[in-house]
Amino acid sequence: MLYVVKRDGREVTFDALKISRAIKRAADDVKSSLKESELLEVVGKVLSYIEQSEKTKITVEEIQNLIEKALLESGYNDIQRVYSNYRRERTKIREIKSDLMKAIKKIGIETDRDNANVGNNFSSKLLRIASESNKWHNLAAMPKHLAKAHENGDLYYHDLDSYNLTINCLHIPTGEVLQRGFNTGYGTINSPKRIETAAELSCILLQSSQNDMFGGQSHPNFDNDLGEFIEPTREEIRKELIELGINEEKIEGLVEKKLRKRVHQAMQGIVYNLNTMHSRAGSQVPFSSVNLGIPASDDAALVCEIFLLEYEKGLGKGEQPIFPNIIFRVKEGVNREPSDKYYYLFKLAARVAAKRMNPTFMNIDADFNKEYYDKGYLPATMGCRSYVMSNINGEPGCEGRGNIAPVTINLPRIGIQAKGNLKEFYRILDKRLELAKESLLHRYDVLKNLKVKDLPFVAGQGLLRGSEGLSKEDSIEPILKQGTWGIGFIGLAETLVALTGYHHGENTASRELGFEIVSHIRSFVDKAKSETKLNWSCYATPAEGLSGKFIVKDKKIFGIIKGVTDKDYYTNSYHIPVNFPISIKEKIDIESPYHKLCNAGHISYIEVDDYPSADVIMDIIDYAYKNTNISYIGINFHIRYCKDCGTYLDSSSRKCKSCGSENIQGVSRVTGYLALDERFGPGKYEERADRLTHSEVKRNNYKLV
Repeated sequence: MLYVVKRDGREVTFDALKISRAIKRAADDVKSSLKESELLEVVGKVLSYIEQSEKTKITVEEIQNLIEKALLESGYNDIQRVYSNYRRERTKIREIKSDLMKAIKKIGIETDRDNANVGNNFSSKLLRIASESNKWHNLAAMPKHLAKAHENGDLYYHDLDSYNLTINCLHIPTGEVLQRGFNTGYGTINSPKRIETAAELSCILLQSSQNDMFGGQSHPNFDNDLGEFIEPTREEIRKELIELGINEEKIEGLVEKKLRKRVHQAMQGIVYNLNTMHSRAGSQVPFSSVNLGIPASDDAALVCEIFLLEYEKGLGKGEQPIFPNIIFRVKEGVNREPSDKYYYLFKLAARVAAKRMNPTFMNIDADFNKEYYDKGYLPATMGCRSYVMSNINGEPGCEGRGNIAPVTINLPRIGIQAKGNLKEFYRILDKRLELAKESLLHRYDVLKNLKVKDLPFVAGQGLLRGSEGLSKEDSIEPILKQGTWGIGFIGLAETLVALTGYHHGENTASRELGFEIVSHIRSFVDKAKSETKLNWSCYATPAEGLSGKFIVKDKKIFGIIKGVTDKDYYTNSYHIPVNFPISIKEKIDIESPYHKLCNAGHISYIEVDDYPSADVIMDIIDYAYKNTNISYIGINFHIRYCKDCGTYLDSSSRKCKSCGSENIQGVSRVTGYLALDERFGPGKYEERADRLTHSEVKRNNYKLV
């Protein structure tokens, strides 16, 4: 009795018919005229080999080896080649299944930390399992050289699980959608008549959009869009007071008092909703951003003011709200100078940021922002730093548009491979840029097969520019032409160390080379934009999970290289390394030129001790926006509070000074958004531990010296 040992260890009775079927399948594939007698002759040879071995148990692999041997000895080389290729493909599929099963088993214990907003509940785990499965599918479906570039770490295709399913992010045309109403699939939502309803629906817009997309969503003109619902609310209050017979002399004062109360309730509802309502099958709260600070009216200014005040209050016990990310736009003549009408809003934003790390700040006077502002387009950004303004296929601006998909180049690897030879560096970089472009064009070809009905809310309800006039069965290709296609990079600092021995914070020559390298990437995407008529752009990749992925692969290949692969993460985009001692002024001066180059998204962080004062934040913004062309800035520090009573603590406290609890929550910023400390991925966890506050360099009360 002969038994076959399967790959999983099971033993089954030997069946010679399976050998015959396998050989015949290979013969049919090459259209071989293999006769029945010839087939039986080959099978007989296989059986004789087995008999000669005198084994009572034989593995599947051993049988397959004997089949190939028999085919070659019988002169059926073409059949043997097909059979051998079939074996390799089956082995590859088994390996994929094995790796997938390992990944699923790991997720079943705990979700990974690629996304600091994803929890560890049932919905999160189910989403991650589906995510891993579709990653394997997409790698198997794309051209092999593109899959290889991702797998070996030359490139990184962001959100590979969504490669064939949807697009990235969106600046929602909030005002337009609220004014006309919308349908989430279960009935029509009419245009709101009061601020409370408008506020609630603004949250629904974020949630519903996120269910259709894999990135974040933004209200690009939040205060002005919701400001339109202040006057109808005011009139409603006035009418109610008149009906109550209130003295006309008292009505106006009462109207404004009651109006502020209702706006407070509406804005509190937004803060609470965006930290509790879930999207994407319940796995996370919406990745949300709101842009404000340039009010077109006093009503819009009221929305801006009260929203900031409600965010400052925090959640129920005063805890830190994680969402939304708030971007306060600063503009001379509007709010930047003491003489500006809305300067009080800037002061308030700085005060809130000094406690909550939000808002971040955007400079509308940066020349590339001012260019659009002067033409009537108000720039906005997202917490993840995505920036969308120019448009080769229509009207510029951000509303109704977003980044379709990004790909990131492993820049430090090219620096290592070049071995100090700049000519070789640019030769390899150009090859990777072409490969990145090819990968995005392939993604374009995959995505254009999607129909409007596949993005039922953002496309079906006309939130995405390009969806106008499309029916459910139409391709989303017009939408793909309106969005941007980002080619990003990570680890400029490590790249410069590999090439010159110094990063751009240490050496003037390296500083110039860094600017030259990113300028080269920008020139490439500008050329691609002209050639393909798609909106290509240069992306300063945030690299949340990616920060620790590229370097793991490079350590295995190149070993430990001082200043390059000697830690557990690559530095975020063009940033100065987080553990390098540098003053606030120097960091701003060095990083500011990259903002203009990185037209798909950019940000610079200033790390400070504990809780800075509002004056410190205003000093930093004042220097940056008056002396450089920098655009988007976040002021970082470590927030810690007691989860039991809500008391805020300094970085040295291990117990709550109010209630004595040791149940302490830490909050830090990761790639633009805030996150709970325990949700950081491995690379970002190590990066946060290495962060050196810039005030430690030249204290002097945080003066920009």
